[in-house]
Amino acid sequence: MHPMKYTFLVICCFCTARLFSQMSTSISYAAPIYPGAYQTLQYLPLLQGKRVGVFANQTSTIGNVHLVDSLHHRGITITRIFAPEHGFRGTADAGETVGNYIDKTTGIPVISLYGNKTKPNLVDLKDVDILLFDIQDVGVRFYTFISSLQGFMESAIQYNKPLVVLDRPNPNGFYIDGPVLEPSYTSFVGKQQVPVVYGMTMGEYARMLIGEQWLDWKYVRKEDKEKTLSQILGFEEKHTNFKLVVIPCKNYTHKSKYSLPIKPSPNLPDMAAVYWYPSTCFFEGTTLSEGRGTEHPFCVVGHPALPDSLYAFMPVSKEGAKEPKYKGVLCHGWNFFAPNNQVLQRLNNQLQLDYLLRSYQLFPAKDSFFIAPTNGNEKDYFFNKLAGNNMLMVQIIAGKTMEEIRKSWQPKLTAFKLIRKKYLLYPDFY
Repeated sequence: MHPMKYTFLVICCFCTARLFSQMSTSISYAAPIYPGAYQTLQYLPLLQGKRVGVFANQTSTIGNVHLVDSLHHRGITITRIFAPEHGFRGTADAGETVGNYIDKTTGIPVISLYGNKTKPNLVDLKDVDILLFDIQDVGVRFYTFISSLQGFMESAIQYNKPLVVLDRPNPNGFYIDGPVLEPSYTSFVGKQQVPVVYGMTMGEYARMLIGEQWLDWKYVRKEDKEKTLSQILGFEEKHTNFKLVVIPCKNYTHKSKYSLPIKPSPNLPDMAAVYWYPSTCFFEGTTLSEGRGTEHPFCVVGHPALPDSLYAFMPVSKEGAKEPKYKGVLCHGWNFFAPNNQVLQRLNNQLQLDYLLRSYQLFPAKDSFFIAPTNGNEKDYFFNKLAGNNMLMVQIIAGKTMEEIRKSWQPKLTAFKLIRKKYLLYPDFY
């Protein structure tokens, strides 16, 4: 080979190798994320030989196998199943009362912890030695599973039962935003002083409930409480059986964009709905449709009285939305459904209130825009319960801009971020 050609070939090979080297270092492939339920070696020893009470729903799976079935296969004795809103199999309407029953698949008694009864009692736990919690949350304050977690923890404390939380990623865990709840507006759609989007997993939230003394301690002796609070992750003292153990996710961080493998509830059928839910759930407190009974709940909003030049849709009866607002009536409004990357770009890691403000401006009968309680009490407006205060309603009526509203949230958001940071189990998004 001619020396010049050889030299040229060497240079080309070197440059090609350099290019591939740079590509290999610049392209990073995220490791798959595994929820706490997958980490069986960490929690099976805690359950073996014990009578277990499991708080679960349709999202409580290991791969394609339900957690309850997996534990049965491994010889774990489950004596009670506790179910949240939407029921154990996840098909009930939002707010629908689901009674106790025997699960047909397993033959295990199912105790509903939604509605009038939100936590296990002594009878429920008489043949339970240890409690296990595994629910996929979506990281939004008014999504009621964190309220269910609080009640479950309080019963575990009251009746001296160890509690294992199998953590799962938060699909909205990459930002924090929204108004912070005021204590006087506490309800089952908001029990604690946290923003609408709080950026924590269930395991982290459980740690915060203990560390900030936000649980109901009325059944715990003062000296027990003081010893308990000294150990956020466990109750090691011999005088009590209660111990909180969080089994963490693998490879999850708060920068992760985790796509849910199973819809967490009937009206959050896809990730577009999960991402829009923190912003559009406010429409539940208004006379407008929030999209239940359509193909894209929480991505479609509107009302029959809005201009007919807007997007048209008609809610119908569907699983999880048997009687949606304006069933069979033509509505006009907006459709936000789009591929996940477009939704994330549009939301830009914050609540979007522009369509809430715009719909109020366009709505002809403003006095009936917010659904009023029969007693007229501002604290009983469902919109205010969702917001966690009455300020957002006042600001909308006053014609405040989204920028002015967002600015009013910042002092309490800053204070919450300092609290939240103490209880994180995973690298943060900043």
